[in-house]
Amino acid sequence: MARIDVTVHGAGIFGLSIAHACAARGARVRVIDPHGIGAGSSGGIVGALAPHTPENWNEKKQFQFDSLRMAEAFWRGVDALSGLSSGYARLGRVQPVADARALEMAHARAVTAGDLWQGHATWDVIAAGGDWEPASPTGWLIRDTLTARLHPRQACDSLAAAIVAQGGEITQDGADEGAVVWATGWQGLAALSEAFGKTVGAGVKGQAALLALDRRGQPQLFADGVHIVPHADGTTAVGSTSEREFTAPASTDAQLDDVVAKARMLCPALADVPVIARWAGVRPRARTRAPILGAWPGRPGHLIANGGFKIGFGMAPKVAEVMADMVLDGHGAIPEGFRVEANL
Repeated sequence: MARIDVTVHGAGIFGLSIAHACAARGARVRVIDPHGIGAGSSGGIVGALAPHTPENWNEKKQFQFDSLRMAEAFWRGVDALSGLSSGYARLGRVQPVADARALEMAHARAVTAGDLWQGHATWDVIAAGGDWEPASPTGWLIRDTLTARLHPRQACDSLAAAIVAQGGEITQDGADEGAVVWATGWQGLAALSEAFGKTVGAGVKGQAALLALDRRGQPQLFADGVHIVPHADGTTAVGSTSEREFTAPASTDAQLDDVVAKARMLCPALADVPVIARWAGVRPRARTRAPILGAWPGRPGHLIANGGFKIGFGMAPKVAEVMADMVLDGHGAIPEGFRVEANL
């Protein structure tokens, strides 16, 4: 009789959340990652859990909406088991409105959010005028109440401790036993591409910075492609770049300086705040930009969970649920566009 029911390769957000969900249902789990917990892009510092715009609804947007709704209870449960803090809080997001056309679209989206978000959150158009907001050319802002934040590194540590608290193992090496889940990030996408003889996805490098500004009770800001995220520990993260070509996966450079400079310009409150940490990592981007979830074709007992490019933490609670169903029951409500076959 196997001592382990589920082996998970990869101690990033997908691997850890799936292992936690399986352990919560009584499975004996082992997580294997030679590089340690959150060693890849999941060990970052930004942690923006933001929804897609409330329009042109599809299965991906519905899945993410469901996951964002699940997030508060998910992370509260994880932190209760671990005794640590993931830094989770649903404090919303504020964005500037660029011009008259964007203002018209913002008002239209406020209406569709009322229908699509089912009263669980709002998308509002508000007048500018506070001390914590991005500069707005029109004097108007969008504030949604669905967006949340967490600290990625802390969230991975909390998940790992919760798994151990439930009797699970986390190790840098070990044997495969039971069902095997491959959640191995951008390097896993490269391996899948080689295995299937076609490009399944690739890595996209991102760089971010942590600033010594305490706005922990404030919403996150998003403007001109820059995320500004106040964390519960009294720091504020800004990010990030998106680099398809890179030679040094973990090194920061002048591209991050440009992001910090843009953040300071967009948000005057950051103007004189020192940078206290710089980070770089490679995020797994699937060919379809949707997560890749499901059984590994031709490898019975093996499953894939990968491709959480930019939305991995926001998708994690729902990904954990459906993948635990797949692992333990042999079926799960995985959207067609997320299935492995859709990426081949």
